[in-house]
Amino acid sequence: MTINRVVRSIAGFFILLSLSLGVEASPLYHSSNWLWFTVFVGANLFQSGLTNWCLMDKILARLDVPAQPAKCC
Repeated sequence: MTINRVVRSIAGFFILLSLSLGVEASPLYHSSNWLWFTVFVGANLFQSGLTNWCLMDKILARLDVPAQPAKCC
């Protein structure tokens, strides 16, 4: 997996998790304050789209996640 795919996967997981913890109709409901985490992730995705800078990109690069897919042959 590349950095771009990992960032999308992490963001999607965080959004689904925070919604399941923050929406009262969910069986995993804990507190509606979890919806603020959804706002935080969405704002970071929006900022990343505008500025082309993402902290998670930097973290994953330090963990040696490849930026580009491996070339075949």
